[in-house]
Order: sequence, then C-alpha cells, then structure tokens
Amino acid sequence: MSNHEETPDNTPTPTPDPAPGAGPTPTPAPDPAPGQEATAEARTGRQRLAAGLWPPRVTRAQLIVAVLLFGLGLGLAIQVRSTSDTGALRGARQEDLVRILDELDDRTQRLEDEKARLEDQRTELENSSDQAEEARKQTLEKERQLGVLAGTVAAQGPGITLTIDDGAGAVESDMLLDAIQELRAAGAEAIQVNGVRVVADTYFSGDAGDIEVDGRKVKAPYRFKVIGKPQDLEPALNIPGGVVQTLEKEQATATVTRSQKIVVDALRPAERPDYARSSSQ
Repeated sequence: MSNHEETPDNTPTPTPDPAPGAGPTPTPAPDPAPGQEATAEARTGRQRLAAGLWPPRVTRAQLIVAVLLFGLGLGLAIQVRSTSDTGALRGARQEDLVRILDELDDRTQRLEDEKARLEDQRTELENSSDQAEEARKQTLEKERQLGVLAGTVAAQGPGITLTIDDGAGAVESDMLLDAIQELRAAGAEAIQVNGVRVVADTYFSGDAGDIEVDGRKVKAPYRFKVIGKPQDLEPALNIPGGVVQTLEKEQATATVTRSQKIVVDALRPAERPDYARSSSQ
C-alpha cells in the first residue's frame, strides 16, 4: 500500500434530486435593503393617521356643542355691532346731554304730579260728606279740561311762541308735523298754528310753500302758540338733531319766545260722533 494523498479537484458537488412527488423548491426572498423596512413602517403609520382623521367621526354631543358655540358667537357679534353703532346722541355736547336728562326728569315729575292729583281726587270722593256735589264739581272741571284738549274752548296760560320763517320756501309739511309731535311729547296742552287749532286728529298736507292744516291753507311765517311749561317746551325743540337744527339745514329760521301768558283762542266746532256712544247709555 502506497502512502499518497489525493488532491481535491474543483468539481462542484452535485445537488441531490428532489424526492419523488415533491414540488419545486421555493426560491428564498432576498433580504430587504437597509432602510426599506423602516420606510414601509413609516408609510403604514401615516396611512393609519389619515384613516383615523378622514372621514371625520362626529358624535351627537360634539354636534350639539358646535351648534351652541356658533349661536353664542353670532349673538356676541350682533351685540358688538349694535354697541359700536353710532348713536344719535354720541356726538352731542355735554350741556346738550344734561338738558336732555333734565327734560326726562321733568317729564317724570309731571307724571308723578298727575298721579298725585288723581289720588287726591279719589281721596276727596271717598271722604267728602256730600259725594254727589263733589263729583259734580270734578265733572265740570273735567269737562273744561276735555274742552281744551278738543279745541272747543279757549285756553290761556304760560308757554312759548315758535315762529318759523321760510324765506327759501323749503319747509315741508312733515317738518311742521314733527314740531307738533315734539311739543306734545314735551307736555304741550294747547296749540294753534296760524289761527288753526291743533287737536288729536289734526293733519298737515301739501308741499313746501303750499301747506294746509286740516284743509286750511297757511303761509309762512308759521307761528305756533303753545301752552305748557316753557322750561320743557323750549329745550325739546333745541335738542341735537331736533326741530330747530332740521329747519336750519333747510335755510329756515326758528325763533322761540317764552311767555307767562299765551292765549290760544282758535276754536273747533264740537262734533258728535256718528257711531261711538258713552258706555253708560
């Protein structure tokens, strides 16, 4: 026996044949490159986040809260807007505001005085030994008061005279009506305009330069005789944006004169209503 070593050759080792009936040997998947696995995980996370946000899942409670918040915001916006609007008295001077407050105080005092007077009348009726006679006196006094308001009797007392000169012929009938309304609001008890008695159903019509009061034509200057408290009547015409300023914008002039005796003697005929009757009949 000889001692020698066999040198291995480069012959490849044969692959054993698959067992009978076995399928093809699967080819192993290549290993992912570095970083690809992390990218896939990140993409999957973004997809999950997007799927969670859209479409939004709104519960009934969240919907109710959203509606309430919207209503609250809308209310606050409306309140802020109304508060920020420029008021009619925002640009008024301090003395004008003080005069307006005084006028309101005077109106309140007149109402209080009227309330006290009515209470005194009730007390007199309750305590009078001759209630029938007291009632008759009060009825006559009430009749005179109603006659003044209805324009069927003459009246006199303190008040003012308002004279409107319309040189440009620009004063409209509604401006004169505004003056009447301001005077009534300030406590005027009897008014006449150029000889026409102003009552509850008085109306102004026509255009500038051709104005009628209750169907009777009146011409400038328009002279208002007004019975009432002068300290209330004059400031009511001179408030900012009031009658005097409106007339001045139309190149007309308004002059107010106080007096302790104003006579309103223009009368209206007493008219019997066609349908209305006293409820006592």
